[in-house]
Amino acid sequence: MANTTNFTVRMDSDIKQQCEALFNELGMNLTTAINVLLRQSLRVGGFPFPVRLEEQPNKETIAAMLEAERIAHDPNVKHYSDLDELFADLKK
Repeated sequence: MANTTNFTVRMDSDIKQQCEALFNELGMNLTTAINVLLRQSLRVGGFPFPVRLEEQPNKETIAAMLEAERIAHDPNVKHYSDLDELFADLKK
């Protein structure tokens, strides 16, 4: 058996409870799950999943999203039930 050591981590109690429930569903306790994470990290030489900041849309994209939302809820804008109806209207 390998030498073991204690490892103390401070974390949000709600997160801990949610993770304990999740990993319990997977048939393991939190200690085993942490050991899996650490072993996988060693195996791949880093985090075993992408760690990055989520890309934020630029101002132009945000403006387009807001415009699309406005158009979708505007009763004065013609809506189409399918592509055939749209293409038929475009051919006019």
